[in-house]
Amino acid sequence: MESVSKDSASKFFISLIGLVVLFLVLKELQHIFIPLVMAYFLYFVFEPLNDYLAKKRVPQFLLSILDILIIVGLMFAVSRLIYNSFSQFSAEWPIYEERLNNLISTTASDFGIEDPMFTNFSLTQIAHDIDYGGIAGGFFSSTLSMFSTTFFVLFFFLFVSSGHKNVLDAVKSRLLDDGNPDNDEEDGKKVDSTFKVITHQVQHYLSLKFLLSLATGVLTGIILWIFGVDFALVWAILALLLNFIPTIGSIMGVVMPVLVAIVQFESFGIALVLAAILGTVQGVIGNIIEPKVFGDKLGLNPITVLLSLLLWGYIWGIVGMFISVPLTAIIKIIMMNSQSRNMHFLARLMSS
Repeated sequence: MESVSKDSASKFFISLIGLVVLFLVLKELQHIFIPLVMAYFLYFVFEPLNDYLAKKRVPQFLLSILDILIIVGLMFAVSRLIYNSFSQFSAEWPIYEERLNNLISTTASDFGIEDPMFTNFSLTQIAHDIDYGGIAGGFFSSTLSMFSTTFFVLFFFLFVSSGHKNVLDAVKSRLLDDGNPDNDEEDGKKVDSTFKVITHQVQHYLSLKFLLSLATGVLTGIILWIFGVDFALVWAILALLLNFIPTIGSIMGVVMPVLVAIVQFESFGIALVLAAILGTVQGVIGNIIEPKVFGDKLGLNPITVLLSLLLWGYIWGIVGMFISVPLTAIIKIIMMNSQSRNMHFLARLMSS
């Protein structure tokens, strides 16, 4: 009995070490794995369209070209919008600078602060101490990294689109190679079922999450437009994108336009009202509508969602936060279909 206990403990710690090593590899080789994973998510997104067109006998290479054109077109439209908005912001920066100086000086006087740094606040004076060279270098490096990642995502996407079926067949062949041909048919059905569930879960999550994020972005844009907040369209798009990040994204989607409103109107009262309305919209969609819409489709415990957000955020940064929920759901599905009792136990711990 003692021997069995030691053997189980050894297996547990070996598995734990292997898991840590795996996460370290994923983190160190993120420049390879992030584009690959993003390419697979794009494959899931375009699969319904591609299947429909394939039934119309559209060649595979034309499907891939069409997908690439759609992706590039959407990215160009969004980047162009953001670029134009930042150009406008740059042109109006002197007005914002003056408003910010007045706001800080007035607030300091109201609170009885006599420090000249606050009572005679000047952003221009502070800006002299900023390392613009370092900022420009970091911006250039980030932009170059974003373009290279985008290129690799599209590059991987071409190969995933044409080679996914071969990969699926190879995985199925390996899993069925257990030395017992009597179980091949049953095991084959189980493998197919697992992949179908994964595909359906990812597509279901992405489609519903996009619709709810779109609703969040539209409502945010309308509210900001009513209040007259500058660059309402930009904040609406950012609210849409940030809504894919659980909890943290919703907070950022409220905080950023509220900060702009404080400077623009030089009033904390208007900003607090705006924050309350935007927070209510985010809360209703995120805490009431989303749970009812998703139901038990993903079946993830809220603690699991939070831990996955922190874990994938640590491994892959902001990209990991965006895809933390569907990635964790995929891992749970694989565990549920495993033959291991320990895997089943972990899957139940992750479930809601």
